[in-house]
Amino acid sequence: MNGLLLVACLWPLCAPLGYAANRWANRAMGLKKWTRLDRLGAVLLSLFYGPLNEYLPAPEPTPAGCSNLARPGDDFAARGDVRAVLTRHGWTLAKAGQNEYWRRPGKTAGWSATLKDRAFYAFSSNAAPFEPNKAYSPFGVYALLEHNGDFAAAAGALRAEGFGGEDHVGGVDLSGILPLAGKDDPPEPHVPDPGPLPGELLRVPGFVGELMDFCLATAPYPNPVMAFCGALAVQSFLAGRKVRDSGDNRTNLYLLGLAYSSAGKDWPRRINTRLLYEIGLGHCVGDKFASGEGLQDALFLNPAMLFQTDEIDTMLQAISKSKDARYENLMGTLLTMYTSSASVYPMRRKAGKENPGAIDQPSLTIFGTAVPTHYYEALSARMLTNGFFARMVVLEAGPRGEGQEPSIRDLPERLVETARWWADYQPGERAGNLFAIHPVPAVVPHSEEARELLIETRLAAEAEYSKAEAKSDEVGTTVWGRVSENVRKLALIYAVSQDHQNPTIGRDAVSWASAFVQHQTKGMLFMAAMHTARDEFDGQCKRVLRVLRDWHAKEGPGALMPPWMLRRKLGMHPTAFKDVTFELEQRQEIVMTTQPGRTKPKVGFRLAGLP
Repeated sequence: MNGLLLVACLWPLCAPLGYAANRWANRAMGLKKWTRLDRLGAVLLSLFYGPLNEYLPAPEPTPAGCSNLARPGDDFAARGDVRAVLTRHGWTLAKAGQNEYWRRPGKTAGWSATLKDRAFYAFSSNAAPFEPNKAYSPFGVYALLEHNGDFAAAAGALRAEGFGGEDHVGGVDLSGILPLAGKDDPPEPHVPDPGPLPGELLRVPGFVGELMDFCLATAPYPNPVMAFCGALAVQSFLAGRKVRDSGDNRTNLYLLGLAYSSAGKDWPRRINTRLLYEIGLGHCVGDKFASGEGLQDALFLNPAMLFQTDEIDTMLQAISKSKDARYENLMGTLLTMYTSSASVYPMRRKAGKENPGAIDQPSLTIFGTAVPTHYYEALSARMLTNGFFARMVVLEAGPRGEGQEPSIRDLPERLVETARWWADYQPGERAGNLFAIHPVPAVVPHSEEARELLIETRLAAEAEYSKAEAKSDEVGTTVWGRVSENVRKLALIYAVSQDHQNPTIGRDAVSWASAFVQHQTKGMLFMAAMHTARDEFDGQCKRVLRVLRDWHAKEGPGALMPPWMLRRKLGMHPTAFKDVTFELEQRQEIVMTTQPGRTKPKVGFRLAGLP
């Protein structure tokens, strides 16, 4: 009995040393799991000393000034959602409870910090920007993660989100110099939605319009956007290496039509293939390219080619996620081939061949199709800024139209004659085999009015570029930087479609091309902003906005979507749903409100800024 009393008295002094020695021995022997003695020691220690990590040093005070809730930082420290900030930057809640355990980004087991009583304590030395063995207030966490430690910028951003009381410090009214965004004020969207492409912009006179009309007349499900993309792709291919404008712009295009399954994506490809086989150019039609080397070899044999491929998002997913060098090579080939249409593309060196050869003025036209959400989600941040996205002419088809009874018809003779004329056309001084190797394309002149309008278009695009540059918007600068070139390419295609024998780029061609490119550029930027996410949390936020946008399109701008319905539609865990909707409310992008109902008020979410 006396021995038990002695153990009980000495245990508080001996247990920590014995427990630590046992844990050190386990690690020295390579044991990763706790032994029974470890667990017993931990339990006994908690009985005598309380839970581990119970003591936390006080968080460092926020920078200068008195502590009151009029300051956004103090207000956020009191009621801000620090968990949402951590989650947004890759931190994971490893264990819930009164003392929460959080795991840093890149770590798959264990934990790196604790959160208790709104004090975030980091004890890992690999949890940058947090320093080890240091506590942070919620505002300190927000400033470090969201604004790289710039407390002034963090406070300004929080005030814009509604944190902080009246704008005064020490009795001085600062309302005149500190912006305060009212919570009821609708947010100004970063990228406005330009809406669907106007129908008149889907019309190009001459060959393109005639081929589009034939496609629509025979398709089981006529789709004007897909028919237009298909016809534009054929004209782009036929005029490749044969015409150019005074700026040496060529007709090669990367076209992408976005539509959901069974919406008419396949029919234009079938019509195009049928027409090109009819005029003897079937060997210049490809359907898929799996590598940059394969694409180069195909263009070495046929310097002008039309590739028509479905589910192009699958290829983009492979390029974006795979670490295989061949996919990197494919992206590089696509980018370089596009800009080499007016120069020479050198082939890769092969084993056993001293001179690998080159492709003189390659003309690659791509007509790809994909499901809208799959395409935008497949785009990586690198694709948005390396020029690939800016080179694409992307059009969305919208909902599927009404079907019609398909019919078997011969290709119109006028279409076949025009296509055959292009196949036989050899401009310049060189002819025969020499033209096929080193062509001298004909120059299509501009009218004076067209030239003036091209200058105006270039200046407008440069102004948009400057706006994006001022905001450090890499995607915006990349896309607007290509607008002038795309306008010139499309104006050239318009002219040769309107009159293939004696084309001139007139004001109507430039006016159409300018309106078309500017609209689809704004649409591309809007959809990229809606779908392309910085991280998983940002992706969840964008999903909520897309679901609500679809809801308003179906039910009306004033309709409220019940929270249970929104969460079920998203398939989110309740905690994640709460964090995401809270974040979007703080951004003033969505609103949770009530409306009168027949028996009781309706409660639900809607997009902010709607009536």
